[in-house]
Amino acid sequence: MTLRYMSGFGNSFETEALEGALPVGQNSPQKCPYGLYAEQLSGTAFTMPQNSNQRSWVYRIRPSVKHSGRYERVEPKLLRSAPAARDESSLPLAQLRWGPVPVPTEELTFVDGLRTITTAGDCDARAGMASHYLFVTRSMRDEYFMCADGELLIVVQQNALRLCTELGVIEVTPGEICVIPRGVIFRAELVDGPVRGYVCENYGASFVLPDRGPIGANCLANPRDFLTPVAAYEDHEAPSRLFVKWGGELFVTPIGQSPLDVVAWHGNYAPYKYDLRRFSPVGSVKNDHPDPSIFTVMTAPSETPGTANIDFVIFPDRWMVAEGTFRPPWYHRNIMSEFMGLIYGVYDAKPEGFRPGGMSLHNSMLPHGPDETSFEHASNSELKPVKQTGTMAFMFETRFPQRVTRYAAELPTLDNSYVDCWQGLRKHFDPTRREP
Repeated sequence: MTLRYMSGFGNSFETEALEGALPVGQNSPQKCPYGLYAEQLSGTAFTMPQNSNQRSWVYRIRPSVKHSGRYERVEPKLLRSAPAARDESSLPLAQLRWGPVPVPTEELTFVDGLRTITTAGDCDARAGMASHYLFVTRSMRDEYFMCADGELLIVVQQNALRLCTELGVIEVTPGEICVIPRGVIFRAELVDGPVRGYVCENYGASFVLPDRGPIGANCLANPRDFLTPVAAYEDHEAPSRLFVKWGGELFVTPIGQSPLDVVAWHGNYAPYKYDLRRFSPVGSVKNDHPDPSIFTVMTAPSETPGTANIDFVIFPDRWMVAEGTFRPPWYHRNIMSEFMGLIYGVYDAKPEGFRPGGMSLHNSMLPHGPDETSFEHASNSELKPVKQTGTMAFMFETRFPQRVTRYAAELPTLDNSYVDCWQGLRKHFDPTRREP
C-alpha cells in the first residue's frame, strides 16, 4: 500500500480520492457529486475563535448515522477513565518505575489491547488525561473504534501500526507518533508483527504546537513535518462492529458496512503523524540548563496560560556541550506529574534501570532526579562535547495528579526497589571547604 500525505500542522487541507468529489464554492450543495452525502465533523464548538476553530467537511458514501445502530455496553477489560475509583489501587504514594511488559500471546486488537496505567482529571469534564500501555497482536477485521472522550496520541515502541481512518491511512513506526482526533473512526492493522506502545488519551483541548517565545520562529517541532493523510475510501459491505468509548464506558453497535467511506474532505480536523527524529532541539551552548520545556513537541492547553492539560515532551539525540555544568536533569519537584516512557536507546539520567518499553511515574511534587551512579559520573566526568545518540524517551506531563490503576499496581514488572536508587547518595557537605 502506497501512503501519501499532506504536510503542515494545523493547516486547512482539501483532498479527494475521486476527481471532482469535492463540491466547488460551497460546503453542502443540494446534491453532492457522485451521490455522496455532505457532513461536518467538528472538533470544537461552532463559536470558537477563528484561529482555534477545528472542523472538516467530509463527503461520504453514507452519512455517519448509518454507521450507528443500537449501542450495547461491553466489558472494558483493562481500559479505565478518570476520575479513578478510590479503590482502584492500594499502592501508597511513591515514585514508580516499571520494566517493559512482555507482549501477550493472546489475540488482542487495538481495543482489547489498551491497558490503562494512570488516569488524571475527569473525562466528563473534558479535563485531564489517561496513559495507556498498548498491545496489538491481531489486526481488526470488520471492526472499528472511535473515542469520544478524547484524542489519542499513539507512541509506537515495537513494530509498525497501520491506522485506517475515515480521512485516510496512516502508518506509524517506532520513533513516530500519530494523533487520532476525538470522534474520528479508525481500524488498526499490524504491518510487521505484534505491536507494543503507549497511548495518551487527551480529555482536554486538542494538541497544538507550543509558543516558542524567545526561541523565535524556528526549531523545536516545525509545522511542515506534521503529515496528514489524503482521502482513501472503502466501499465495503459486510457485517461489522463499531466500538465507541464514551463517558468512560465502552459500547458496541452492529453496522452493515465499513464506516471508512469518506471519498473527499476539506478542513483542519484530521489525524496526523510526526517523526520525532525531525524535532530540532535547542539547548545551552555555554553553561547551565534551559528548562526542560524546550523539549516540548506539542501541548494541550488549559484555561490557565502556561499550565498545560498535557505537555508531550521528548528527549532525542542531541549534543551536550555546556561547560562547568551538571548535565543530566537536575533534582527537582514539579507541579506537573510526569509519566515517562522509553522508545529506544538509553536514558542518560537512569542508564541502568530504565529500559525500552518501560515506564515511570513521578507525580506532582514528588522529588526525583539522577540515581547515585549517574550523579557521581556526571559530577566527575571530563566536560567535553558529548552527543546523545540512538535514544528517544518521552513524557506525558499534566497539571493533574495521575492515579495508578489496579492493573499497573499489580504488574510483575513494577520495580519495588526503584526508590532505593537514591539511597546511595552520599553527604558531601563540609563547612570548612568551600571549593567544589
